[in-house]
Amino acid sequence: MRSHRFRFARIGSLPQLRLILALIFVLPIMAAIVLRSWLFTDLPELDSLEDSLHTPSMRITDRHGRLLYEVIGEEAGRHSVVPLEDIPQSCRDATIATEDANFYRNPGVDGVAILRAVWINLRGGEVISGGSTITQQVARNHLLDPQERAERTLTRKLRESILAFRLSRAMSKDEILALYLNQTYYGNLAYGMDAAARAYFAKPLAQLALSECALLAGLPQAPSLYDPLTDPAAAYTRQAVVLALMADNGMISQEQADSAARDELRFAAERYAIEAPHFVGAVYDQMQATLPPEVFYGGGLRIRTTLDLDWQNEAQTIAAHHLALLNRPELGSPPSNAHGAAIVAMDPHTGQVLTMLGSPDFFDVQHSGAVNMALAPRQPGSTLKPFTYAAAFDPARPRPWSPATMLLDVRRSFVTEKGYAYTPVNYDRREHGPVLVREALASSYNIPAVIALEHIGIDALLSLLQDLGISTAQHSDDIDLSLALGGGEVRLLELTAAYGALANGGQALQPILVLDVRSTDGEVIWRSSSPQGDQVLDERVTWLVSDILGDNYARAPGFTTHSILQIGRPAAAKTGTTTDFRDNWTMGYTPNLVVGVWVGNPDNSSMEGISGVSGAGPIWHEFMRAVLRDQPELDFERPAGLVQIEVCSLSGLLPSDACPYTQLEWVIPGSEPTDLDTFYQTVLLDSRSGLLANADTPREFQVDQTVLNLPPQAQAWARREGLPLYVDVLAASGIDPANPVEPGDLTIINPDPQTIFRLTDEQPLAAQRIRLMAVGPAGLRDVRFYLDGNLLGQVDTPPFEMWWPLVEGDHRLYASAIDAEGERVRSAVVTFRVNPAE
Repeated sequence: MRSHRFRFARIGSLPQLRLILALIFVLPIMAAIVLRSWLFTDLPELDSLEDSLHTPSMRITDRHGRLLYEVIGEEAGRHSVVPLEDIPQSCRDATIATEDANFYRNPGVDGVAILRAVWINLRGGEVISGGSTITQQVARNHLLDPQERAERTLTRKLRESILAFRLSRAMSKDEILALYLNQTYYGNLAYGMDAAARAYFAKPLAQLALSECALLAGLPQAPSLYDPLTDPAAAYTRQAVVLALMADNGMISQEQADSAARDELRFAAERYAIEAPHFVGAVYDQMQATLPPEVFYGGGLRIRTTLDLDWQNEAQTIAAHHLALLNRPELGSPPSNAHGAAIVAMDPHTGQVLTMLGSPDFFDVQHSGAVNMALAPRQPGSTLKPFTYAAAFDPARPRPWSPATMLLDVRRSFVTEKGYAYTPVNYDRREHGPVLVREALASSYNIPAVIALEHIGIDALLSLLQDLGISTAQHSDDIDLSLALGGGEVRLLELTAAYGALANGGQALQPILVLDVRSTDGEVIWRSSSPQGDQVLDERVTWLVSDILGDNYARAPGFTTHSILQIGRPAAAKTGTTTDFRDNWTMGYTPNLVVGVWVGNPDNSSMEGISGVSGAGPIWHEFMRAVLRDQPELDFERPAGLVQIEVCSLSGLLPSDACPYTQLEWVIPGSEPTDLDTFYQTVLLDSRSGLLANADTPREFQVDQTVLNLPPQAQAWARREGLPLYVDVLAASGIDPANPVEPGDLTIINPDPQTIFRLTDEQPLAAQRIRLMAVGPAGLRDVRFYLDGNLLGQVDTPPFEMWWPLVEGDHRLYASAIDAEGERVRSAVVTFRVNPAE
């Protein structure tokens, strides 16, 4: 029975067996047909390779149609083909190590990468370009059409691989490598490594050193991202990756890699016919990223930019003239060593860039003129201060400030997030005591700016800067309160746009480089838009900031009343200088134009004593006057919602009868002061002794005198300035103050908490000492300083200070004193460190 059932099943399955056998033969044929239709239909022939070996043609003009640059097929020799044997071995090795380490061993395709693409596709993901061999890249870039080239699909990956396999059978490895090195785009209008060598280093390919080859080899994967002319740091980071890959593949030793990484490169381009080269390069990169590949590479484009060529030429002439003056100073003064300048001019209402000067001479090899300093990140100096105060003015904050807010510009230490002491000093090395925000910002005082940043918080400032388009405003471990004075980095183009928001009432501004793109027959195929940016700042806040930055009297203490920041019409301006004189800036605007100027050196070397006023200031001044010469003067229109009040000039509070100096201030309702001034006190003195008059003082010897009742932190400053203090008058007269001393009122003001001192071998040990200082309310006596639990000394009358010679180690300092009630009080402990000499 079992055998019968088996025979029956076999007989019953014969038709099925025939079907299975048929499918075995038919399905592969059908699959081959489908596969051929899927992958091989319209697959380009290798003969079409020759037709693709050219650059896209286009004309780039200024806003008035004047030619800036014409990109033509072979670029009249700039896109030259170099035989492989004439290409330095270092350049060939760097390219192979970076793009395809198995180039000479693989069949033109990377099987692992193809399988990975299939797997990603089966999972429904996007096939990201990457891991392609050099042969695949040649096939993709020169055989596939631009539209398919831009696709990220499994089909494109497989068709590219088929072409690469065919290419590797038709051409030798050396021929393929030569094709890659002569046709790949390296950024900045450079097709081929020889063009790149001339565009970045102003020399032919044959003369490149290992370090230069490594830098160029790292560009093709992301020419804009690693562009050494706009972001040298990113380019050097990429160069280090290439050198490491070369060492890993045994092409060079680690010592050679380290040596090449230390080479100081100079960037410049060979001279050729072009106007506004830095701007043209930025436009080209932007359009390449914006337009569909089939449009951009289709040829015949007419790109009309926002640039005004007359303004651009004016900027270049002015920058070159003033740099020449800085380096040919009056007899007896050393040269300033300032060789770089950048200028950006922008319409603050549309974002259209009217001028972008990246350097005075794009072709200056000695001073890296090809580096676009309008786009390169640099330290901003004091140019971020207006945004710090703008954040403090925000009426949405719980305790908004106003231009009348008083800040103490006296020596003070701040503790950073890392627990270190940060003690800023002003540019003039002086303290100015109580100052209002108006003077603090207009005169660019440093200590108040740090107080303002501490008040609003670092995150608040970074968030505001990001909203205003500062892409480098990112939180990192290196960002601390020094951000208020120029910590971090910014790009001139983005900083100018941020200042444009101050000019336009608080709307974020997106820089626009191109007005429209037309085809050969004149049809508009792309047009820029000027969308209204987000309202990032209250328009009342921006008006207040502009009013301060344009107040010539408020900036007089820092810049005098005859500064270069005056241009003969209403304008707001701010300068910036880094402490090591590597960067200086002048940023300024009128209601219809915002202009930013940077002066420094592309190689980051220091200038000699050049500030934003003497370096960038004259360039900004002359450019503003030149381009606005025939335009009407405009005032900053004051928005509704502001009130004008009278305040005491020293305290910013409402004037009391004793306040001798007042001023009018515009404020946002809710930020105005409500208390009467307490800084000025009127006392009755005995003219014979200078002490307080009493019942025994004859009337003819009784005189009224106004004295200052300042916070304890400002009293030492007032004494140095020779100003009469209320507490000193009371103490001298033997009268206790009205308010008794509370525990903790005694304060150590020097050294600052967490300060680190270092001994030096360059001075005698006895000369290396610091001043210990304590302050407190009137009536204190018998002030004793204790260091590490040991009594150092005693001071009976103010100022309560003594000198202490530095001793290596960690130390704890506090002071004690007898207060007006006769009780012993004690200050908080201040810790500091003295490190040994290096």
